[in-house]
Amino acid sequence: MDRLVNTALTAMRGAMARQAAISNNLANVNTTGFRAEIANAETRWIKGDNLNTRAQASEQVIAADMAQGAINETGNPLDVAMNGDAMLAVQAPDGGEAYTRRGDLKVSDSGLLTTGDGLVVLGEGGPITLPQMDSVSIAKDGSIWGVPQGGDPANPQQVDKLKLVNPVGSSIAKGTDGLFREANGGVLPDDPIATVTGGSLEGSNVNATSALVQMIEASRAWETQIKMIDTAKQLDDGGASLMRLD
Repeated sequence: MDRLVNTALTAMRGAMARQAAISNNLANVNTTGFRAEIANAETRWIKGDNLNTRAQASEQVIAADMAQGAINETGNPLDVAMNGDAMLAVQAPDGGEAYTRRGDLKVSDSGLLTTGDGLVVLGEGGPITLPQMDSVSIAKDGSIWGVPQGGDPANPQQVDKLKLVNPVGSSIAKGTDGLFREANGGVLPDDPIATVTGGSLEGSNVNATSALVQMIEASRAWETQIKMIDTAKQLDDGGASLMRLD
């Protein structure tokens, strides 16, 4: 019974982890630039003094689906959709540099350029601050142009440039906050050929229908393990009954 229950228990833990990843994906089906999380299971042996006779199934988020989401035109001059594999550098809550595909930019009361969820956008020299201007636009290469208050609309000035990076060839990992970071704690260099599409936003790449099917599969896997534990109990009770016979 011990081995059977242990097998069922570890499978149930894996199903819970998978459900958590799927639920997070569904919750972000409408989040700008969101990348769906991919969970997978692996075997972890329980170490002991004797032979390894117990193994647990560990299911965890191992990567993110990097397929591009649908691009929707918004007409907002501060909205940008990253083209290809490009990602936007932002300042993470812990102060470090992180990367995102979220391009719904806005200017805070202090003049800082932030993403829709409040993260400070980084430029060539650090956090981007925009002065009061009559108009602002973002070019294809990520450069930010604006017309100063009372200035000539025909002669905009470059204020800063978005830091765009390309993770291809580098090891990046997605954190629980939805941001990507360099796996070894470093930073990615600026990609001079990365481009953006202004006045547009990239939607989430979560397929709601597929996620719902995965959730049903995970629920059925949970029910199967419950039945296995019940079977183990019946086997144990049957063995105990045999031992009580005169």
